[in-house]
Amino acid sequence: MCYMILYGCNGVIAQLGERLDGIQKARGSIPLNSTFQPTTADMRSLLNYYGQQKTPFFFIISYDTKSSFVLPLRMVNPDEIKYDFSGITNTKGKQKIKRDFSFDKKFIEYAKYKPMFDKINCEFKNGNTFLCNLTQPTELETDLTLDEIYYNAKSKYKISVKDKFTCFSPETFIKIRNNRIYTYPMKGTINASLPDAKRKLLNDQKEFAEHITVVDLLRNDIGIVAANVKVDRFRYVSKVKTDKGTVLQTSSIISGDLDCGWQKNIGDLIYTMLPAGSVTGAPKTKTVEIINSVEQYERGFYTGVAGYFDGENVDSCVLIRFIEKIADKMYYKSGGGLTIYSDCRSEYEELKEKVYVPF
Repeated sequence: MCYMILYGCNGVIAQLGERLDGIQKARGSIPLNSTFQPTTADMRSLLNYYGQQKTPFFFIISYDTKSSFVLPLRMVNPDEIKYDFSGITNTKGKQKIKRDFSFDKKFIEYAKYKPMFDKINCEFKNGNTFLCNLTQPTELETDLTLDEIYYNAKSKYKISVKDKFTCFSPETFIKIRNNRIYTYPMKGTINASLPDAKRKLLNDQKEFAEHITVVDLLRNDIGIVAANVKVDRFRYVSKVKTDKGTVLQTSSIISGDLDCGWQKNIGDLIYTMLPAGSVTGAPKTKTVEIINSVEQYERGFYTGVAGYFDGENVDSCVLIRFIEKIADKMYYKSGGGLTIYSDCRSEYEELKEKVYVPF
């Protein structure tokens, strides 16, 4: 399914495809049930056009880039799509939960997880991948609504798409400020309540291998679109509060210089870096093939990206910490990066640990 609206752009972008379910596009309504499927080239062109015109816009792109939404920022209807990017938001106030609520989890069985882990481990031994993200859905039994989760979650980036999904992501995809592009890979977590947790995290061989590999991958990704690329800060530790307690995680900062006028090619820039390296692995192309053959489910918008362009700069996130509504059920999609040093049981427990709401 695609969430996208297109309209004539002074002859630069022609109307693409069919009339969208009779909806008057100029009103900014979002055709959530539309069968219209723009191509990646269509999306690149539309984003480039908005960039050329310095038109602020909001976008969501799925993991496989086949489903997308883009709309001028002023036309995003908060009844359909809500967003809050560090206070840049189309929603105000907060709907506090004034009742007890359920949030029970039906995890994938270890016996089903292990064969997937083993297949990826064989790929490591054959030299086909060095870092591979393995994710799975967890069925939830909860009486919380997507909007209740959106309003009450504490996170740097929050999105809620009506009757589809909500996301409370801590992870930046890219930021662009003053013609410099930044990314902030986050790899490596540990329960903060464990004795000497920070030292254990920083000295963990598997976590170090995972982090340094994704830093190298994203440095290369940034290098495709920017010059003077450097790692500004390597593997610093921060705290994240969850409904189950506090975790520590390691992050880095990578940046590079963009040419003046990069805005006119903003669509090309974004799509060149997709899918996000932090939720795929290295080498990226081969690792994506491995993920597609092993995971046995559709990620959809999970591990895709979302963001906004304010006319000059960009802020965007990776769609992790993600709850999706399918029919009348809720699913929490989670996972983690595997390396040759990974232990199956530990990775399985990490997948479970990441199923939380940061209330």
